[in-house]
Amino acid sequence: MKKFNHALRSVSRILNIIAGTALTFMMLLTVADVLAGGPEDTPLPEPTKSLPCACGLVIAFGIPQVSLDRGHVYMEFLLARLGDRGKRHAGDVHAPPVPDAFHFIGVNLLKVGAGFQASGEVTATIRLPIYPVAYGVAACCFLQCAVFLSEIVNLWSGGHE
Repeated sequence: MKKFNHALRSVSRILNIIAGTALTFMMLLTVADVLAGGPEDTPLPEPTKSLPCACGLVIAFGIPQVSLDRGHVYMEFLLARLGDRGKRHAGDVHAPPVPDAFHFIGVNLLKVGAGFQASGEVTATIRLPIYPVAYGVAACCFLQCAVFLSEIVNLWSGGHE
């Protein structure tokens, strides 16, 4: 299990770097557009059209690392009232359905990506294919599913709270 957790951390770290790079790209593109004078006389081919693809990468590629780092916002005020036993069992309630949800989303994103690929769907102005983004987000959903399953195994085996 340690090797599996190490592999999850390594892949999540790489995806997090990609997410940071996409976020930097979004920031630089927005700054360049503003400095160029705005939408009426922009030299850039509608930069806002490529931002949703980058935004999808930022969100999806960052989620597994945030989960591993336990960086999500938790309802501490509620957990504080549960006591030690309640805290231990709080994960039992919400943990099992979450991997199923991410698996469902990932499978459907694979179908959407296949549809984009078959139809040749591209962004409006710079003609970038959209299907790699759908496949990338689907892969991150499956990775997130693995992260949650790892967390459940650690939780149930007493690895951490």
